[in-house]
Amino acid sequence: MPTRRKTVKKRKYLGLRFNGAGNVKNRRGSGNRGGRGNAGLHKHKYTWITKYDPDYFGAYGFVRPNTKKVPVVNLYDIDRQAITNKLEKKDGKLYFEFAGKILATGILTVPVTIKALSWSKNVEEKIKKAGGSLIAFEKKTA
Repeated sequence: MPTRRKTVKKRKYLGLRFNGAGNVKNRRGSGNRGGRGNAGLHKHKYTWITKYDPDYFGAYGFVRPNTKKVPVVNLYDIDRQAITNKLEKKDGKLYFEFAGKILATGILTVPVTIKALSWSKNVEEKIKKAGGSLIAFEKKTA
């Protein structure tokens, strides 16, 4: 706020004890606001909710409780790592290990041995065409 406005407001209330706030206690504490934060949104602040944030209450949509998010990687990502020498070598061959699913987007230009939990059907064809191989992780039994 510019200083000239502040001084006008101060000058307006000079000599007055309460500066337009009524009783001394009126602007003190969170009771002045009707509670702290989101207090009272379902009670005395409900008109504010209906006007400014009508979607605040209620659940929307359905989330399946048992879905498992599996990490995925595409063939073009593996190919890019192979070309830039970011993959490790085992027995003279490039080796890529991934605890997730391999998807078939892109092509593989270098023979790579890939060890993964799962992969799509087209991945097998593309890897064999490039001269690589697939290995599945052994599933642990509890």
